Amino acid sequence: MFSLNRGLRCFKVGWVLLLGLASVFALLYLGSSFFPRTIDPSLSKYFSLALVEKARIYNFPIRILYIIRVILQVALLSWLLFSSSGQSSFQRIRKFGRHYWLITVLSILYVWFLEKILALPFSYYIGFYWQKIWGFSTQSQTAWWFDYLKNASIDLLIVLAGGLIFFCLVNRLSRYWWLVGAIFFSIWLVVEYLCWPILISPFFNHFEPITNPAIVTMVNNLAQHAGLHINGVLVMDASKQTTLANAYFTGIGTTKRIVIYDTLLRNYSFPEVKAVIAHEIGHWRHNDIIHGLFYGMIGGFTVLGLLTFLLKPWLPINNKKPPQLWAALQLALVLLLFVSNPLQNAVSRDMELRADSFSLELTGNLPVEIQLQKDLASTSLADLSPPSFIVWFSYDHPPALTRIHAMEKEYSQLSFVTKNLVR
Repeated sequence: MFSLNRGLRCFKVGWVLLLGLASVFALLYLGSSFFPRTIDPSLSKYFSLALVEKARIYNFPIRILYIIRVILQVALLSWLLFSSSGQSSFQRIRKFGRHYWLITVLSILYVWFLEKILALPFSYYIGFYWQKIWGFSTQSQTAWWFDYLKNASIDLLIVLAGGLIFFCLVNRLSRYWWLVGAIFFSIWLVVEYLCWPILISPFFNHFEPITNPAIVTMVNNLAQHAGLHINGVLVMDASKQTTLANAYFTGIGTTKRIVIYDTLLRNYSFPEVKAVIAHEIGHWRHNDIIHGLFYGMIGGFTVLGLLTFLLKPWLPINNKKPPQLWAALQLALVLLLFVSNPLQNAVSRDMELRADSFSLELTGNLPVEIQLQKDLASTSLADLSPPSFIVWFSYDHPPALTRIHAMEKEYSQLSFVTKNLVR
Protein backbone atom coordinates (compact mmCIF):
# COMPACT_ATOMS: atom_id res chain seq x y z
CA MET A 1 0.00 0.00 0.00
CA PHE A 2 2.86 2.36 0.87
CA SER A 3 4.49 1.73 -2.52
CA LEU A 4 1.20 2.30 -4.35
CA ASN A 5 0.46 5.55 -2.53
CA ARG A 6 4.00 6.77 -3.13
CA GLY A 7 3.66 5.96 -6.83
CA LEU A 8 0.38 7.86 -7.09
CA ARG A 9 1.90 10.87 -5.31
CA CYS A 10 4.80 10.88 -7.78
CA PHE A 11 2.26 10.63 -10.61
CA LYS A 12 0.25 13.63 -9.38
CA VAL A 13 3.29 15.78 -8.61
CA GLY A 14 4.84 14.92 -11.97
CA TRP A 15 1.75 15.93 -13.96
CA VAL A 16 1.22 19.11 -11.93
CA LEU A 17 4.82 20.19 -12.51
CA LEU A 18 4.69 19.30 -16.20
CA LEU A 19 1.39 21.07 -16.87
CA GLY A 20 2.45 24.05 -14.77
CA LEU A 21 5.75 24.50 -16.60
CA ALA A 22 4.09 24.05 -20.00
CA SER A 23 1.46 26.66 -19.07
CA VAL A 24 4.12 29.16 -17.98
CA PHE A 25 6.07 28.64 -21.21
CA ALA A 26 2.93 28.99 -23.33
CA LEU A 27 1.92 32.24 -21.60
CA LEU A 28 5.42 33.70 -21.91
CA TYR A 29 5.52 32.72 -25.58
CA LEU A 30 2.15 34.36 -26.26
CA GLY A 31 3.12 37.45 -24.28
CA SER A 32 6.39 37.76 -26.19
CA SER A 33 4.53 37.36 -29.50
CA PHE A 34 1.92 40.01 -28.74
CA PHE A 35 4.37 42.41 -27.08
CA PRO A 36 7.75 42.01 -28.82
CA ARG A 37 10.78 43.93 -27.68
CA THR A 38 11.83 47.19 -29.30
CA ILE A 39 13.87 46.81 -32.48
CA ASP A 40 17.61 46.51 -31.93
CA PRO A 41 19.17 49.76 -33.23
CA SER A 42 22.25 47.92 -34.54
CA LEU A 43 20.01 46.21 -37.12
CA SER A 44 19.99 49.40 -39.20
CA LYS A 45 23.58 48.69 -40.20
CA TYR A 46 22.46 45.59 -42.10
CA PHE A 47 18.69 45.74 -42.65
CA SER A 48 16.04 48.35 -43.37
CA LEU A 49 13.37 49.14 -40.81
CA ALA A 50 10.70 48.32 -43.41
CA LEU A 51 12.10 44.80 -43.76
CA VAL A 52 12.16 44.32 -39.99
CA GLU A 53 8.49 45.32 -39.72
CA LYS A 54 7.51 43.17 -42.69
CA ALA A 55 9.21 40.13 -41.15
CA ARG A 56 7.36 40.69 -37.88
CA ILE A 57 4.02 40.74 -39.70
CA TYR A 58 4.88 37.49 -41.48
CA ASN A 59 6.01 35.64 -38.34
CA PHE A 60 3.29 36.82 -35.93
CA PRO A 61 0.42 34.48 -36.98
CA ILE A 62 2.80 31.53 -37.30
CA ARG A 63 3.79 31.92 -33.66
CA ILE A 64 0.26 32.39 -32.37
CA LEU A 65 -1.06 29.39 -34.32
CA TYR A 66 1.82 27.24 -33.05
CA ILE A 67 0.83 27.80 -29.43
CA ILE A 68 -2.89 27.44 -30.16
CA ARG A 69 -2.20 24.12 -31.85
CA VAL A 70 -0.27 22.83 -28.82
CA ILE A 71 -3.02 23.98 -26.45
CA LEU A 72 -5.73 22.29 -28.53
CA GLN A 73 -3.70 19.09 -28.79
CA VAL A 74 -3.30 18.99 -25.00
CA ALA A 75 -7.04 19.71 -24.61
CA LEU A 76 -7.98 16.92 -27.03
CA LEU A 77 -5.81 14.31 -25.33
CA SER A 78 -6.99 15.43 -21.88
CA TRP A 79 -10.59 15.07 -23.07
CA LEU A 80 -9.89 11.51 -24.23
CA LEU A 81 -8.31 10.62 -20.90
CA PHE A 82 -10.33 12.42 -18.27
CA SER A 83 -13.83 13.13 -19.62
CA SER A 84 -16.73 10.69 -19.56
CA SER A 85 -17.37 11.21 -23.29
CA GLY A 86 -13.71 10.56 -24.06
CA GLN A 87 -13.77 7.36 -22.04
CA SER A 88 -16.99 6.34 -23.79
CA SER A 89 -15.28 6.61 -27.17
CA PHE A 90 -12.76 3.98 -26.08
CA GLN A 91 -15.61 1.81 -24.80
CA ARG A 92 -17.19 1.96 -28.25
CA ILE A 93 -13.92 0.79 -29.77
CA ARG A 94 -14.02 -2.26 -27.47
CA LYS A 95 -17.30 -3.28 -29.09
CA PHE A 96 -15.53 -3.98 -32.40
CA GLY A 97 -14.21 -7.22 -30.95
CA ARG A 98 -12.74 -8.96 -27.93
CA HIS A 99 -9.28 -9.47 -29.37
CA TYR A 100 -6.88 -7.33 -27.36
CA TRP A 101 -4.51 -6.49 -30.20
CA LEU A 102 -7.34 -5.53 -32.55
CA ILE A 103 -8.65 -3.09 -29.93
CA THR A 104 -5.12 -1.79 -29.39
CA VAL A 105 -4.58 -1.14 -33.11
CA LEU A 106 -7.96 0.57 -33.42
CA SER A 107 -7.21 2.75 -30.40
CA ILE A 108 -3.85 3.83 -31.83
CA LEU A 109 -5.52 4.63 -35.17
CA TYR A 110 -8.32 6.50 -33.42
CA VAL A 111 -5.99 8.80 -31.44
CA TRP A 112 -3.76 9.33 -34.48
CA PHE A 113 -6.75 10.24 -36.67
CA LEU A 114 -8.14 12.73 -34.13
CA GLU A 115 -4.75 14.43 -33.77
CA LYS A 116 -4.33 14.63 -37.56
CA ILE A 117 -7.78 16.15 -38.02
CA LEU A 118 -7.03 18.70 -35.30
CA ALA A 119 -3.65 19.62 -36.82
CA LEU A 120 -4.81 19.72 -40.45
CA PRO A 121 -6.15 23.33 -40.52
CA PHE A 122 -2.90 24.56 -38.94
CA SER A 123 -0.74 22.55 -41.35
CA TYR A 124 -2.70 23.82 -44.33
CA TYR A 125 -2.76 27.46 -43.25
CA ILE A 126 0.89 27.71 -42.21
CA GLY A 127 2.35 25.21 -44.66
CA PHE A 128 0.47 26.26 -47.79
CA TYR A 129 -1.91 29.22 -47.56
CA TRP A 130 0.36 31.61 -45.64
CA GLN A 131 3.38 30.62 -47.74
CA LYS A 132 1.39 31.18 -50.93
CA ILE A 133 0.24 34.64 -49.84
CA TRP A 134 3.82 35.73 -49.17
CA GLY A 135 5.15 34.23 -52.40
CA PHE A 136 7.22 31.44 -50.84
CA SER A 137 5.23 28.41 -52.01
CA THR A 138 5.57 27.31 -55.64
CA GLN A 139 3.23 24.34 -55.22
CA SER A 140 -0.28 23.99 -56.54
CA GLN A 141 -2.91 23.05 -54.00
CA THR A 142 -3.06 19.55 -55.50
CA ALA A 143 0.71 19.10 -55.15
CA TRP A 144 0.58 20.25 -51.52
CA TRP A 145 -2.16 17.77 -50.70
CA PHE A 146 -0.24 15.01 -52.45
CA ASP A 147 2.84 15.71 -50.32
CA TYR A 148 0.69 15.98 -47.21
CA LEU A 149 -0.90 12.57 -47.82
CA LYS A 150 2.52 10.99 -48.40
CA ASN A 151 3.76 12.49 -45.14
CA ALA A 152 0.66 11.32 -43.29
CA SER A 153 1.01 7.79 -44.67
CA ILE A 154 4.64 7.52 -43.57
CA ASP A 155 3.73 8.98 -40.18
CA LEU A 156 0.90 6.47 -39.77
CA LEU A 157 3.17 3.49 -40.50
CA ILE A 158 5.77 4.72 -38.01
CA VAL A 159 3.16 5.45 -35.32
CA LEU A 160 1.45 2.09 -35.77
CA ALA A 161 4.72 0.15 -35.63
CA GLY A 162 5.93 2.18 -32.65
CA GLY A 163 2.59 1.78 -30.88
CA LEU A 164 2.55 -2.00 -31.23
CA ILE A 165 6.14 -2.26 -29.98
CA PHE A 166 5.24 -0.01 -27.04
CA PHE A 167 2.23 -2.15 -26.02
CA CYS A 168 4.28 -5.33 -26.39
CA LEU A 169 6.91 -3.93 -24.04
CA VAL A 170 4.53 -2.63 -21.34
CA ASN A 171 2.56 -5.88 -21.35
CA ARG A 172 5.54 -8.24 -21.25
CA LEU A 173 8.06 -6.17 -19.28
CA SER A 174 5.93 -4.37 -16.73
CA ARG A 175 8.93 -3.13 -14.73
CA TYR A 176 11.75 -2.55 -17.22
CA TRP A 177 9.76 -1.69 -20.34
CA TRP A 178 11.14 1.84 -20.39
CA LEU A 179 14.75 0.63 -20.46
CA VAL A 180 14.18 -1.76 -23.36
CA GLY A 181 12.04 0.91 -25.03
CA ALA A 182 14.91 3.41 -24.80
CA ILE A 183 17.24 0.86 -26.41
CA PHE A 184 14.75 0.31 -29.24
CA PHE A 185 14.42 4.09 -29.66
CA SER A 186 18.20 4.46 -29.88
CA ILE A 187 18.36 1.80 -32.58
CA TRP A 188 15.53 3.54 -34.43
CA LEU A 189 17.43 6.85 -34.39
CA VAL A 190 20.43 5.21 -36.06
CA VAL A 191 18.24 3.42 -38.63
CA GLU A 192 16.39 6.66 -39.37
CA TYR A 193 19.60 8.61 -39.95
CA LEU A 194 20.91 5.81 -42.17
CA CYS A 195 17.80 5.15 -44.23
CA TRP A 196 15.83 8.40 -44.36
CA PRO A 197 18.07 10.16 -46.90
CA ILE A 198 18.00 7.24 -49.34
CA LEU A 199 14.55 5.72 -48.76
CA ILE A 200 12.14 8.47 -47.65
CA SER A 201 13.48 11.80 -48.96
CA PRO A 202 13.27 10.67 -52.64
CA PHE A 203 9.48 10.31 -52.21
CA PHE A 204 9.28 14.11 -52.04
CA ASN A 205 12.19 15.43 -54.08
CA HIS A 206 14.72 14.47 -56.72
CA PHE A 207 18.40 14.42 -55.75
CA GLU A 208 21.37 14.38 -58.07
CA PRO A 209 25.11 15.04 -57.71
CA ILE A 210 26.36 18.54 -58.45
CA THR A 211 27.76 18.63 -61.98
CA ASN A 212 28.93 22.24 -62.17
CA PRO A 213 32.73 21.79 -62.44
CA ALA A 214 33.45 25.07 -60.65
CA ILE A 215 31.39 24.00 -57.63
CA VAL A 216 32.82 20.46 -57.67
CA THR A 217 36.34 21.89 -57.61
CA MET A 218 35.39 24.34 -54.88
CA VAL A 219 33.89 21.56 -52.72
CA ASN A 220 36.97 19.38 -53.15
CA ASN A 221 39.27 22.25 -52.22
CA LEU A 222 37.24 23.08 -49.11
CA ALA A 223 37.13 19.42 -48.06
CA GLN A 224 40.89 19.05 -48.58
CA HIS A 225 41.55 22.18 -46.56
CA ALA A 226 39.27 20.85 -43.79
CA GLY A 227 40.95 17.44 -43.84
CA LEU A 228 37.76 15.60 -44.76
CA HIS A 229 36.54 13.24 -47.43
CA ILE A 230 33.14 14.31 -48.72
CA ASN A 231 30.88 11.36 -49.63
CA GLY A 232 28.63 13.48 -51.80
CA VAL A 233 27.15 16.90 -52.45
CA LEU A 234 23.67 16.66 -53.92
CA VAL A 235 21.26 19.17 -55.42
CA MET A 236 17.59 18.92 -54.40
CA ASP A 237 14.81 20.25 -56.64
CA ALA A 238 13.34 22.35 -53.84
CA SER A 239 12.05 24.88 -56.37
CA LYS A 240 9.06 22.67 -57.07
CA GLN A 241 7.86 23.47 -53.55
CA THR A 242 9.40 26.77 -52.44
CA THR A 243 11.35 29.86 -53.42
CA LEU A 244 13.36 29.67 -50.19
CA ALA A 245 17.03 28.63 -50.22
CA ASN A 246 18.63 26.21 -47.82
CA ALA A 247 21.20 23.46 -47.42
CA TYR A 248 21.65 20.70 -44.86
CA PHE A 249 23.97 17.92 -43.75
CA THR A 250 22.34 14.53 -43.27
CA GLY A 251 23.00 10.83 -42.87
CA ILE A 252 25.70 8.79 -41.17
CA GLY A 253 28.29 6.37 -42.49
CA THR A 254 27.89 5.72 -46.21
CA THR A 255 24.73 7.86 -46.39
CA LYS A 256 26.41 11.08 -45.21
CA ARG A 257 25.84 13.87 -47.67
CA ILE A 258 25.48 17.62 -48.07
CA VAL A 259 22.22 18.58 -49.75
CA ILE A 260 21.82 21.97 -51.42
CA TYR A 261 18.55 23.47 -52.64
CA ASP A 262 18.54 24.32 -56.33
CA THR A 263 17.12 27.71 -55.31
CA LEU A 264 20.39 28.43 -53.51
CA LEU A 265 22.43 27.69 -56.63
CA ARG A 266 20.12 29.80 -58.81
CA ASN A 267 19.66 32.87 -56.64
CA TYR A 268 22.89 33.24 -54.67
CA SER A 269 26.39 34.21 -55.74
CA PHE A 270 29.21 31.69 -56.06
CA PRO A 271 31.01 33.04 -52.94
CA GLU A 272 27.78 32.71 -50.93
CA VAL A 273 27.30 29.11 -52.10
CA LYS A 274 30.90 28.47 -51.05
CA ALA A 275 30.12 29.88 -47.59
CA VAL A 276 27.06 27.63 -47.28
CA ILE A 277 29.02 24.51 -48.22
CA ALA A 278 31.80 25.50 -45.83
CA HIS A 279 29.15 25.81 -43.09
CA GLU A 280 27.84 22.30 -43.82
CA ILE A 281 31.40 20.96 -43.86
CA GLY A 282 31.68 22.53 -40.41
CA HIS A 283 28.82 20.29 -39.22
CA TRP A 284 30.64 17.35 -40.77
CA ARG A 285 33.96 18.32 -39.20
CA HIS A 286 32.43 18.67 -35.73
CA ASN A 287 30.54 15.34 -35.98
CA ASP A 288 27.23 17.10 -35.29
CA ILE A 289 25.17 14.17 -36.58
CA ILE A 290 26.91 11.80 -34.14
CA HIS A 291 26.46 14.31 -31.33
CA GLY A 292 22.80 14.72 -32.28
CA LEU A 293 22.32 10.96 -32.15
CA PHE A 294 23.99 10.78 -28.75
CA TYR A 295 21.87 13.60 -27.32
CA GLY A 296 18.76 11.98 -28.81
CA MET A 297 19.58 8.68 -27.13
CA ILE A 298 20.17 10.38 -23.78
CA GLY A 299 16.88 12.20 -24.24
CA GLY A 300 15.13 8.93 -25.05
CA PHE A 301 16.31 7.27 -21.84
CA THR A 302 15.35 10.37 -19.82
CA VAL A 303 11.87 10.76 -21.31
CA LEU A 304 11.00 7.07 -21.05
CA GLY A 305 12.25 7.00 -17.48
CA LEU A 306 9.94 9.91 -16.61
CA LEU A 307 7.05 8.14 -18.31
CA THR A 308 7.20 5.34 -15.74
CA PHE A 309 5.87 7.88 -13.22
CA LEU A 310 3.54 9.84 -15.49
CA LEU A 311 1.80 6.76 -16.88
CA LYS A 312 1.47 4.94 -13.55
CA PRO A 313 -2.38 4.81 -13.41
CA TRP A 314 -2.54 3.27 -16.91
CA LEU A 315 0.08 0.59 -16.19
CA PRO A 316 -1.71 -1.96 -13.95
CA ILE A 317 0.58 -4.75 -12.79
CA ASN A 318 -0.17 -8.23 -14.17
CA ASN A 319 -3.05 -6.96 -16.31
CA LYS A 320 -3.42 -6.09 -19.96
CA LYS A 321 -2.76 -2.40 -20.39
CA PRO A 322 -5.85 -0.34 -21.36
CA PRO A 323 -6.12 1.33 -24.78
CA GLN A 324 -6.33 4.73 -23.03
CA LEU A 325 -2.65 4.27 -22.26
CA TRP A 326 -1.85 5.38 -25.83
CA ALA A 327 -3.64 8.72 -25.32
CA ALA A 328 -1.85 9.15 -21.98
CA LEU A 329 1.48 8.48 -23.68
CA GLN A 330 0.75 11.03 -26.41
CA LEU A 331 -0.23 13.68 -23.85
CA ALA A 332 2.90 13.08 -21.79
CA LEU A 333 5.12 13.21 -24.89
CA VAL A 334 3.53 16.43 -26.16
CA LEU A 335 4.16 18.13 -22.81
CA LEU A 336 7.65 16.70 -22.28
CA LEU A 337 8.80 17.68 -25.76
CA PHE A 338 7.25 21.12 -25.35
CA VAL A 339 8.97 21.92 -22.05
CA SER A 340 12.29 20.47 -23.27
CA ASN A 341 12.29 22.75 -26.33
CA PRO A 342 14.76 25.24 -24.78
CA LEU A 343 17.34 22.53 -24.10
CA GLN A 344 17.05 20.94 -27.55
CA ASN A 345 17.26 24.28 -29.32
CA ALA A 346 20.17 25.55 -27.23
CA VAL A 347 22.22 22.55 -28.37
CA SER A 348 21.21 23.18 -32.00
CA ARG A 349 22.06 26.90 -31.85
CA ASP A 350 25.48 26.10 -30.44
CA MET A 351 26.13 23.68 -33.32
CA GLU A 352 25.12 26.33 -35.85
CA LEU A 353 27.43 28.96 -34.36
CA ARG A 354 30.35 26.51 -34.40
CA ALA A 355 29.60 25.66 -38.04
CA ASP A 356 29.52 29.41 -38.83
CA SER A 357 32.90 29.82 -37.17
CA PHE A 358 34.36 26.93 -39.16
CA SER A 359 32.93 28.35 -42.38
CA LEU A 360 34.63 31.65 -41.68
CA GLU A 361 37.92 29.87 -41.03
CA LEU A 362 37.65 28.03 -44.36
CA THR A 363 36.61 30.99 -46.50
CA GLY A 364 38.30 33.83 -44.62
CA ASN A 365 35.75 36.11 -46.25
CA LEU A 366 33.77 38.02 -43.63
CA PRO A 367 31.92 40.35 -46.07
CA VAL A 368 30.53 37.34 -47.98
CA GLU A 369 29.54 35.54 -44.75
CA ILE A 370 27.67 38.64 -43.62
CA GLN A 371 26.04 39.11 -47.03
CA LEU A 372 24.90 35.49 -46.95
CA GLN A 373 23.20 36.00 -43.57
CA LYS A 374 21.58 39.19 -44.84
CA ASP A 375 20.28 37.52 -48.00
CA LEU A 376 19.02 34.40 -46.23
CA ALA A 377 17.21 36.43 -43.57
CA SER A 378 15.76 38.90 -46.09
CA THR A 379 14.46 36.35 -48.60
CA SER A 380 12.92 34.13 -45.89
CA LEU A 381 11.51 37.07 -43.87
CA ALA A 382 13.17 35.77 -40.72
CA ASP A 383 12.35 37.85 -37.64
CA LEU A 384 15.34 40.19 -37.42
CA SER A 385 14.65 41.36 -33.87
CA PRO A 386 12.88 38.40 -32.22
CA PRO A 387 11.85 38.44 -28.55
CA SER A 388 14.55 36.96 -26.32
CA PHE A 389 12.21 34.38 -24.80
CA ILE A 390 11.10 33.09 -28.20
CA VAL A 391 14.73 32.75 -29.30
CA TRP A 392 15.56 30.86 -26.09
CA PHE A 393 12.48 28.67 -26.31
CA SER A 394 12.02 27.85 -29.99
CA TYR A 395 14.93 28.96 -32.20
CA ASP A 396 17.09 26.08 -33.44
CA HIS A 397 19.24 28.60 -35.38
CA PRO A 398 20.51 31.85 -33.89
CA PRO A 399 18.94 35.06 -35.25
CA ALA A 400 20.75 36.66 -38.19
CA LEU A 401 22.15 39.54 -36.14
CA THR A 402 23.54 37.16 -33.51
CA ARG A 403 25.28 35.14 -36.22
CA ILE A 404 26.71 38.27 -37.85
CA HIS A 405 28.03 39.65 -34.57
CA ALA A 406 29.53 36.26 -33.66
CA MET A 407 31.36 36.07 -36.99
CA GLU A 408 32.60 39.66 -36.68
CA LYS A 409 34.02 38.81 -33.26
CA GLU A 410 35.53 35.59 -34.60
CA TYR A 411 37.10 37.42 -37.53
CA SER A 412 38.65 40.07 -35.31
CA GLN A 413 40.17 37.34 -33.13
CA LEU A 414 41.51 35.51 -36.19
CA SER A 415 43.00 38.73 -37.50
CA PHE A 416 44.62 39.46 -34.14
CA VAL A 417 46.17 35.97 -34.00
CA THR A 418 47.40 36.26 -37.60
CA LYS A 419 49.05 39.63 -36.96
CA ASN A 420 50.83 38.26 -33.88
CA LEU A 421 52.08 35.27 -35.82
CA VAL A 422 53.45 37.54 -38.56
CA ARG A 423 55.30 39.59 -35.98
